[in-house]
Amino acid sequence: MRACLPRAAVAGRRRWGTGAAARVVAEAFPHIKCAVLDLPQVVQGLPADGPVDFVAGSMFERVPPADAVMLKWILHDWDDEVCVRILQKCKEAIPSREAGGKVIVVEQVTGSSPEEKSTEMQHFFDVWMMILTGGRERDEQEWCKIFTEAGFSDYKIAATLGLRSVIEVFP
Repeated sequence: MRACLPRAAVAGRRRWGTGAAARVVAEAFPHIKCAVLDLPQVVQGLPADGPVDFVAGSMFERVPPADAVMLKWILHDWDDEVCVRILQKCKEAIPSREAGGKVIVVEQVTGSSPEEKSTEMQHFFDVWMMILTGGRERDEQEWCKIFTEAGFSDYKIAATLGLRSVIEVFP
């Protein structure tokens, strides 16, 4: 996280979150300006005084300019085609890799755990996402395909959050 740059945007979770991840980042690194993008009816009434700005909008139309964009538990809600569209909007919002631009994806990477119980849970969550949202959990090859189709050149996976991984995606 110390590699984060002065401007970060966090795309909202389709009416489910209130910027908890952005608050943690902003409080841990006060020099980073964080904004949460979510639908107008979600950000309406959220506190405007604090370390996080709330921006009304849609990640399908425009992501505000930022050095880094974090998508936490968002892409698994969508099919591959929609994920590519979301990531393309994120790519438009960030600078080049040389200038520090990146998208930080917090999602499950199936098959990344050698433990049998973890693999069972990953499959459970995959089925659950298909039933609830029509989305799915993905393995590394599937993530690579989506990142490539969205125009990104490279990615790095850190499997450090139990079933979740942090994926840095570079333009």
